[in-house]
Amino acid sequence: MNNFIIKRLKIIILGSLVMLSTGCALTMEDYNAAVVQTLVGEKGNIVATGYAVISVQPHDNPAQQRLLSIRASKLDAYRSLMEQVYGQYLDANTTVGQMVVESDTFRARVQGVIYGAYLVSITPVGEDTYEVTMSLDRDIVNDLRVLYLDQMTTRSGA
Repeated sequence: MNNFIIKRLKIIILGSLVMLSTGCALTMEDYNAAVVQTLVGEKGNIVATGYAVISVQPHDNPAQQRLLSIRASKLDAYRSLMEQVYGQYLDANTTVGQMVVESDTFRARVQGVIYGAYLVSITPVGEDTYEVTMSLDRDIVNDLRVLYLDQMTTRSGA
């Protein structure tokens, strides 16, 4: 988990440095470009990282738990790639009674197809977690988005 926290801190620090270095002239477009740059690899590829805890995997054999954890972290990385390619559907409901929030629920969903992603690394993080990093070529991302938009326009009858 320390590696995860360090990566998130790097992103926050990078964003802060970008904002500080440009002063008040920073536009939303500049900020978005800086955030996207942290998600993009050296070759313009989209990079995603997934995590999974070993000890919670449903098996008695420790070696099998490690393999299941690697598989789960790979699926988490695929989910992260899909969020970057297709976006994320959010559904939120808040109930207020007598000016007090009684309940607040959020549901997130992502759906899509990812092909052509390749495994960058499988890294143990601490003693009980695996981290998998995957990358997706920018050209494939563009192909996936075109296919998705074609499918959406076909469904809506436009």
